[in-house]
Amino acid sequence: MSTQPLFPPVQAEAPMDPARQRAQALREALHHHAHRYYVLDAPEITDAQYDQLFQELQALEAAHPVLRTPDSPTQRVLGAVLDGFAPVRHAVPMLSIRTETDTTAGGAQAFDARIRRELELGEGAEDVQYSTELKFDGLAINLRYEFGRLVQAATRGDGETGEDVTQNIRGIGQIPLRLQGADAQAAAVIEVRGEVYMRRDDFERLNERQRQAGDKTFVNPRNAAAGAVRQLDPALSRKRPLSFFAYGLGDVQGWTLPPTHAQVLDALHAMGLPVCQERAVVAGAEGLLSFHQRVGAQRDALPFDIDGVVYKVNRLDLQRRLGFVTREPRWAVAHKYPAQEMVTVLNTIEVQVGRTGKLTPVAKLEPVFVGGTTVSNATLHNVFELRRKGVRVGDQVIVRRAGDVIPEVVGRIPGARAQYVPNFHMPRSCPVCDSAVVRERGGMDHRCSGGIYCPAQRKQALLHFASRRAMDIEGLGDKLVDQLVDGGLVTSLAGLYSLQLAQLAGLERMAEKSAQNLIDALERSKATTLGRFLFALGVRQVGETTAKDLARHFGQLDALMAADEAQLLAVRDVGPIVARSIHAFFAQPHNREVVAQLREAGVSWAESDGTQKDAGPQPLVGKTLVLTGTLPTLGRDEAKALIEAAGGKVSGSVSKKTHFVVAGEAAGSKLDKAQELGLTVLDEAGLLALLQSPPAVT
Repeated sequence: MSTQPLFPPVQAEAPMDPARQRAQALREALHHHAHRYYVLDAPEITDAQYDQLFQELQALEAAHPVLRTPDSPTQRVLGAVLDGFAPVRHAVPMLSIRTETDTTAGGAQAFDARIRRELELGEGAEDVQYSTELKFDGLAINLRYEFGRLVQAATRGDGETGEDVTQNIRGIGQIPLRLQGADAQAAAVIEVRGEVYMRRDDFERLNERQRQAGDKTFVNPRNAAAGAVRQLDPALSRKRPLSFFAYGLGDVQGWTLPPTHAQVLDALHAMGLPVCQERAVVAGAEGLLSFHQRVGAQRDALPFDIDGVVYKVNRLDLQRRLGFVTREPRWAVAHKYPAQEMVTVLNTIEVQVGRTGKLTPVAKLEPVFVGGTTVSNATLHNVFELRRKGVRVGDQVIVRRAGDVIPEVVGRIPGARAQYVPNFHMPRSCPVCDSAVVRERGGMDHRCSGGIYCPAQRKQALLHFASRRAMDIEGLGDKLVDQLVDGGLVTSLAGLYSLQLAQLAGLERMAEKSAQNLIDALERSKATTLGRFLFALGVRQVGETTAKDLARHFGQLDALMAADEAQLLAVRDVGPIVARSIHAFFAQPHNREVVAQLREAGVSWAESDGTQKDAGPQPLVGKTLVLTGTLPTLGRDEAKALIEAAGGKVSGSVSKKTHFVVAGEAAGSKLDKAQELGLTVLDEAGLLALLQSPPAVT
């Protein structure tokens, strides 16, 4: 595929051999992307791509040591101090740790083998003990405590010099301003190293606030956290919800270190610092691998982002013995998981019609391996989200996949487009059935108005049609509907009534008896009520209660189908949105055809000239009732039917608009709310008496 390079081309002043030229290009690229990542908080490539470039440079310098320069990214931690923050010289350098490139079991085995080799342990020696932790996706921070009090907080910076962000860090509630314990408070210096991060739920709430305010939203929690820490105005920083985990030490004076790293973490926890509890001490490669797999299985359920786990030799004396190599400790390694974000090219945008008629723009991508699998399609959610991300065909885009979550396009890689590309627009007609596409006023989603006619919605329409409160076709469940539609046996609602015993008996998990039971259920369903039939049609915005109100008001289906929006608004509790949806549904010729086909199939209901002539006593007209608890003789559905037959409405929640609450045994919070509001509470006998009272005078 044709994509822009990850780094700018090198203009050499004199001819270079290929290895030297490549090393220079990699160094410049890594410096460029490190600046974008650490300083500007606006990365242009993913972590996985950065690691790929870094590892290539490492390998090149290892093969050709003469290419290694003092300013090479492999020789120091990348980063820089922002203008506006005072520089802080780290007493103990804040180094990075090596990343294990093999994301499989081999990564754990390779690290353990390397440690055993460095410590000169033979095959018969005991397993090395390791402290295992999560690799957080945030911003590294050094907290300096003097005699137990927080005096300074600094970013990693370039590893030697960071940025003074003390005022911003003081706004993070999880970070104590004073350490607990006499030993900690007596120590001249304890520098705590850890990670500032943002929880996923906090990140979502922050982005929602940004959207409502019309401000820029953030691509991921890491960028949002890093940007908050680097706000020059502490008041702005404190508006972003940040969290912190401690994971190590820097300079220590006047405090005796425990013998192991795990005990260091326990001590930090005792001092009042937050330490992630998802950690363990394990033995050997098998223990490392077990931790890696266990965390990987629950990674997506964690409340914050991680991109791997960290292994550290547990004994501090062994850590000192192993020492450091240039920019990283020999005694620790980060074992990553397959990247959840990668960059690829958006080839085109297609529209997918879901089971409920929702239209979703789907990105068709140049295939890319992300999150452990090859991804070629990713959701763009809706046209408004697509606009917000500024994504257009031909762009390089960031694709994210976490666990079983549907892959999504996170955003585009900044850069000028080679030519003008128009914005994507949702189609005016459904790409599956050619019905009109509609969007509710103020809503985000576009929907196909085809409903029961649209093949994409067929399975959902059949299941709804057969549901207990609709046509009540017992035995017609998900798996059977899948077989009927996928096998081409049913292509419409009316097609259910054409099914033959032999066809059904030949299906998976369907014997002759169960097939006959379904045939009988279909036959029984033909005689129904107008309210049930209307609900079964699946008109958007028309629930069970509204369907009954429509049936009572119009009495005849043809009168309802011919009604305009003004006539529909005369129905109780029907507002402009519902009226518009009903009118649009019956305005579609194919929906009228579905109704005609069902009539021809034998489906019928009792019709009248309307409620005014045929309705019995209506003592509950205009009254709203709520049912709660178990009544002595009446079932919930039976009581509801009696109330509705008397002109009343049954609601699921208690409010000031509720007229009566009917309470039975084990009535819960609804009864409490009714008593709090001073509403009339009835038992079953009281309800029956109310139903027999004279019609309400209006």
